[in-house]
Amino acid sequence: MQLSTKARYAVRALVELALQYGAGPVKLKDIADKQNISLKYLEQVMTPLRVRSYVKTQKGSRGGYTLARSPEQVNVFEIVQCVEGSLALVDCLDSPEVCDRVKLCATREVWMTMKEAIFNELSKISLADLAEKQRILNKMT
Repeated sequence: MQLSTKARYAVRALVELALQYGAGPVKLKDIADKQNISLKYLEQVMTPLRVRSYVKTQKGSRGGYTLARSPEQVNVFEIVQCVEGSLALVDCLDSPEVCDRVKLCATREVWMTMKEAIFNELSKISLADLAEKQRILNKMT
């Protein structure tokens, strides 16, 4: 399993917004420049985050993006799931009806354990946690 570029960029973009939380809107171009992400691609990444109210936009010369909730209230799992969809490794975890062996499958429990582990680990990490780590790394360079 590998996360898509879209998921990784979404987390990086929201970390950038978390670093600026409370300071007003941040222009998408500034996020793209700081994170070395194509502006066009970043626009696509931000769309589901805006639609699902993780970010707000403000139009105009002083416009840009802001987090819709405080960085402490958003975790990495939410962001990844927003842009990726389900993180189930196999379809039968989310839709048991797709497989007629669901009740007889010894491996399904393994995949469920993996899904739960991913959820548990990514849910522990907030944007505030990542923003703090980024601040420390920025001081080192």
